[in-house]
Amino acid sequence: MAENKLDFKVDYTKIPVFDVFNTDKPMYPLILSIPHSGTFFPPEFLEQVTCDEKTLRRNEDILVDALLENAINAGIPMIKMLVTRTFIDLNRDRLELDPSMFYNYPQDKDVMFDKHCRVGFGVVHRINYLRECIYKGLLDYHEVEQRLVNLYDVYHKELQKIINKCVKKFGFCLVLDCHSMPSKICSIIDDRSGIDICLGNLFSQSCPQEMSDFFARQFWDRNYNVEFNCPYSGAYITFNYCQPRRQIYTLQLEINRALYADEDKLCPNEDFAAVADDVSSAVINLAQNIRLPEII
Repeated sequence: MAENKLDFKVDYTKIPVFDVFNTDKPMYPLILSIPHSGTFFPPEFLEQVTCDEKTLRRNEDILVDALLENAINAGIPMIKMLVTRTFIDLNRDRLELDPSMFYNYPQDKDVMFDKHCRVGFGVVHRINYLRECIYKGLLDYHEVEQRLVNLYDVYHKELQKIINKCVKKFGFCLVLDCHSMPSKICSIIDDRSGIDICLGNLFSQSCPQEMSDFFARQFWDRNYNVEFNCPYSGAYITFNYCQPRRQIYTLQLEINRALYADEDKLCPNEDFAAVADDVSSAVINLAQNIRLPEII
């Protein structure tokens, strides 16, 4: 039997793409990027999938934007994606597409079939957290190109604009790319007590070690178990926006979801307020004390 071809179009005029806060006149050389906490599902997309919204939402970084609310209220520049990660994943390269997902993938199109695509989590996700196929059939490549133009490119263009503003005002900036990580992964990697916080700095390549260490101390002082580059060293945003020669630095923040949320119900747990206070306080301290290291 021939594979089902999914020919649908999305009305992007009805889609809220991102929110920004404190970006007109940045008060700090720190930018918060939250690419995976969006909860808006295009209705045309939901008609083509094999599972419900709750299952699809397990691919997202639940409540990370809420964890950082106090930091945002303190004036730290922030951009967050509003559209669900299962529809478009901003922390992937534009080329991270799995050709097998399409019935008309261009033969002359470049392919970046890396580890994300192989496991089903490229710029367009193929599977949900249960490892089940998301779509009822094969996608139209041209439809996905519209996702990239109308969502992916729009977010990244805005993030670059905020970065340019910060560099112009302060002479440098640090992009803190904010995520959460499944507790199961943390426990598998560290079977002692699990990893609470992971800071990914591309193995000390994406920002001065002094910045990473200062931020880590904010969590160590609050008795969190912090690891560098384990289980994540940084993905597309950390790599793509890191430009040390222009004094643009990046750092990926990963927070163990079990600390603050019920991962099955996708809601805050009883410790949410305390963890949110700790995370926002750490971020605020970083923003207020961030400095370029002296060159001796």
